[in-house]
Amino acid sequence: MPAIFTDLDSIEKLDELFERSHSAPVVIFKHSNTCGISSMISGRVKGLDAEINLIIVQRNRDVSNELAERTGIRHESPQAFVLRNGKIVYHASHYSIDPDEITRELGK
Repeated sequence: MPAIFTDLDSIEKLDELFERSHSAPVVIFKHSNTCGISSMISGRVKGLDAEINLIIVQRNRDVSNELAERTGIRHESPQAFVLRNGKIVYHASHYSIDPDEITRELGK
């Protein structure tokens, strides 16, 4: 089953995801519409059988910045995160993003 992408376009939705991560892991993907690497990695992420909470950095810079501030992880794009219990349990950017690793984290 292909990934289901949900726009992460507000700080309130980010708050909800951090809260939801206490009951189930949450995937967040930062994507740049102007980056070829981001487009390629997005194609890989589409194969995940999961909900992907998508931050398009050109449209939602405030959400992207807030995620960086909360996690202490510098902004990059593309960038993938898995949250569990309000904490980052997986993080990677660019070519290091591994859908298999994300799937493993979701299964824990």
